[in-house]
Amino acid sequence: MHSSMVGKVEKAMRYAHESDRVKIGRLDASFTGDNGSHTVSLDADQWHCDCHLFESAGGCSHTLAMQKILDSMLSDAAKETPLYGHVEVGVSA
Repeated sequence: MHSSMVGKVEKAMRYAHESDRVKIGRLDASFTGDNGSHTVSLDADQWHCDCHLFESAGGCSHTLAMQKILDSMLSDAAKETPLYGHVEVGVSA
């Protein structure tokens, strides 16, 4: 590796451990649940999932899991969910 890249790699590694530097505005993900795969998305602080529970309740275990995984990278609005209220990392719902 070129010596000029060493500093960039070190900076990237530091950034990777400081996830609060990143704010996610739009995301599309494939989520493998116990009963199959689902498409989960976030756009303009609004979650969506193609599972049946999300259709009826406006939230589901897939979106809640994504909120917990991405907590420090989400806006306050994207941390809200109709099923469980505000999602806090480390707190069981």
